[in-house]
Amino acid sequence: MNSGASIRASHAHAKINLALHVTGRRADGYHTVESLAVFTRFGDRIEMELADSDGFSVSGKHASAVPADDNNLVVRARDALRREAGLQHAPAVAIRLEKNLPVASGVGGGSSDAAA
Repeated sequence: MNSGASIRASHAHAKINLALHVTGRRADGYHTVESLAVFTRFGDRIEMELADSDGFSVSGKHASAVPADDNNLVVRARDALRREAGLQHAPAVAIRLEKNLPVASGVGGGSSDAAA
């Protein structure tokens, strides 16, 4: 089914916290926070296209620091969306991540990638 046509391209913009206040701790150990954030024009790029089978690849300046397997937040988000929306039989997609944001730098790259 590989059409070669891009069905979606999106930017995952970097986030900068202008203010961050820890307000408490949840039962699961995570903290509750209040944040004032802005988003930049700089970020990662995600492309998806129909494919014969699901695929995920990473390129870009920071690609070597990113897992290119089922542990990646992009893959986990795709799988969770299918599961929760009852789309287990949705067409396969090839996802390409161009990783421009540094990993673990506090700019929200991984979560922005998953949301895109």
